[in-house]
Parts: sequence; C-alpha cells; structure tokens
Amino acid sequence: MGGVLPILLLILAGVLVGGALSLRRQGAPRGAVLTTAALAMLAAVAGGLWLLPGEGS
Repeated sequence: MGGVLPILLLILAGVLVGGALSLRRQGAPRGAVLTTAALAMLAAVAGGLWLLPGEGS
C-alpha cells in the first residue's frame, strides 16, 4: 500500500483543484473556493513528500 497512497493523494489533489475551479466559475462563496484549494494543496504536498526518499522505507 506504500506505493499506492501517494498516487491516490495526487489524484485527490487533482480532483480538488478541478472542484475549486468549478466552484469559482459557479460563483460559490470565496471561503468555499479557498477551503477546497487549500485541501488540494495539502493533498498535493502530502503526496509529493511521501514520494521523497527517507529513513522509514
């Protein structure tokens, strides 16, 4: 499962970025757009950091 989780996190980040763009186009409140974008960035950073070589693996 160690190799699948970062890929799933990056996929989630892509879905959330698309959701944030869609929310913005639909005129959603700014807080909803920013929250979705922040979650997308968090998922992307987590997925990217998971792929870095480290001591645990």
